[in-house]
Amino acid sequence: MLLKDKTILVTGGSSGIGAAAAIGAARQGADVAINAAGRRRRVREAAMRYVVLAAALALATPAAAQITVIPAPAQPAAIPLDTGDVAGAREAEGWLDLAGQRVVRNVRSATLTPFLPPPGKATGAAVIVAPGGGFAMLSMDNEGWPVARWLADHGIAAFVLKYRLRQTPADPKGFLRDMGAVFATAMRPGPDLAVETSRDAVADGLAALALVRRRAGEWHVDPARVGMLGFSAGAMTTLGVVEAATPETMPAFAAPIYGPMRTITVPAAAPPMFAAMASDDPLFARKGFGLIEAWQAARKPVEFHLYQKGGHGYGMGAKGTTSTGWIASFHDWLAMNGFLKARP
Repeated sequence: MLLKDKTILVTGGSSGIGAAAAIGAARQGADVAINAAGRRRRVREAAMRYVVLAAALALATPAAAQITVIPAPAQPAAIPLDTGDVAGAREAEGWLDLAGQRVVRNVRSATLTPFLPPPGKATGAAVIVAPGGGFAMLSMDNEGWPVARWLADHGIAAFVLKYRLRQTPADPKGFLRDMGAVFATAMRPGPDLAVETSRDAVADGLAALALVRRRAGEWHVDPARVGMLGFSAGAMTTLGVVEAATPETMPAFAAPIYGPMRTITVPAAAPPMFAAMASDDPLFARKGFGLIEAWQAARKPVEFHLYQKGGHGYGMGAKGTTSTGWIASFHDWLAMNGFLKARP
């Protein structure tokens, strides 16, 4: 691993897999080896691949993957949520290009960016979109902006939540070591680890819901049809919001995408839930479906899609797999439950 100006060149072992193939494999995730002898090596490699693309490093390829410090993109529509700073924070917000995808880290001031449907196409429904990244970064190009654009194009007002994150080293190499440790831990075999959901992220999610409802008239949104969708850590944030909300502040629906499936205590006012993940997800697959079972036991509406392939961090879907259909299924589920039409 070499640091060259503001670009890190990450090199791997002697495998003949090319960079493009490694990136494609990373998008689909990496299986943990079934045999005990190879498990640790595969877990470590898969965790690092996730850091560069979805976001992960491809350590098993001799080709170099670039990780570049970049300027913050223009965000003229971003609205500050005024939820405060991260306690004890010292590092400033920073952006990286990870294998061609922009991510942000060390977020200290939460914002919400609207993506509104074209005039005359708005259904009145709205979705808060929470990208993932282990509460250490937000994968904006993979799990934020494109998802919001798709929803807006289909008549659903979308709002990308840039929630506050835990602090990581300013040095990109230190950041990568930090992320590798996080995902290697999450990928260990056995039951889902009790990964702590960020209280800051949950507070930002609740603030985002309140803001959209407060400005619903301006954005042509029905306050009763504002829900939340999140990926990975964003899925954890979405469920954290459901757990923390009162009946008055509860999202109208919740959509955790490839988040932990561990059981939670379902609030009495819990909303309908749409969930999706891939059976080859190296972080959360093969650890049971307690979350789905909890919603069923509480007699709450729930729809769950388990795709054969897709890995973790597939965003809009891993090319060549049926996971690309999740967002259309989510749209159909919203329609089936009446969220895409005005209510009497």
